[in-house]
Amino acid sequence: MKRRKIAIVGSTGQLGTDLSEVLREDDRFDVIPLSHQDADCTKTNEVQSVLLKLHPDAVINCAAYVRVDECEDHAHEAFEVNAIGALNIARACAAADALCVYVSTDYVFDGAKGMPYIESDPTFPINVYGASKLAGEHLVQQTAPRCLIVRMASLFGKTGARGKGGNFIETVLRRVKASEPLRVVNDVTMSPTYARDASEALALALRDEMTGPLHLTNGGACTWYEFAEAVLDFTGFGAPVVPVSSKALPMPARRPHNSALKSERPFRELRQWQDALEAYLIEKGHVTRGIV
Repeated sequence: MKRRKIAIVGSTGQLGTDLSEVLREDDRFDVIPLSHQDADCTKTNEVQSVLLKLHPDAVINCAAYVRVDECEDHAHEAFEVNAIGALNIARACAAADALCVYVSTDYVFDGAKGMPYIESDPTFPINVYGASKLAGEHLVQQTAPRCLIVRMASLFGKTGARGKGGNFIETVLRRVKASEPLRVVNDVTMSPTYARDASEALALALRDEMTGPLHLTNGGACTWYEFAEAVLDFTGFGAPVVPVSSKALPMPARRPHNSALKSERPFRELRQWQDALEAYLIEKGHVTRGIV
């Protein structure tokens, strides 16, 4: 069986780290991790040169400008990475006849639907980050003859998002251990997603040679307040969590009130977010067993 060569741009990030590990465990793939130093997606000639020399069967673009609030004041940088960078990679994929996999976000939706979004729902971002990722989706789709647009949401992985200083779970635990108050919004609903689970699902999509849009999140949805409470329940901390309205915590970027995702495509469902959270906490050593 011929092994497929998979290049991962942004391989040292939260998703890229787990994705590299998962794909290496599959003997159908040869993984080529590419850090920012190896291939800067904003540099057209560099991306073309690196990817054409590698001649991969697929390129997974995990590179992203993910600091949502910062994007509001740095729109140029956000679009340079999330849109123009995506275009550069898509052009290289077209030249190399490679599948282009673009990792996108739930923030391409406005949150007004009131129930989980599926792949065929119309997009309407309400912040710069979401707009830049949607622009990336469009540029990839119009450039790469074969592409897979993978929308994920509220990722948590063992590496943490470097651009965000970790992830929500670690922030909650760090503040509790420091006896700092926890005030968490209870009117924003999302789909928490374990990077390991999303990576395993993406590996399946690669094996099936899927194209088009695909939503990959753990099952179910919750508010950030409910997520924080679940973190403390699993870890046994008795610290109180104060629910607050998003209006009480003003942030530069608007958030969709309900950006939960689910898939309408015939594809393996990921486990429920509660089970994924427990697995993450065990992996990180925050708990040694499940709740009994």
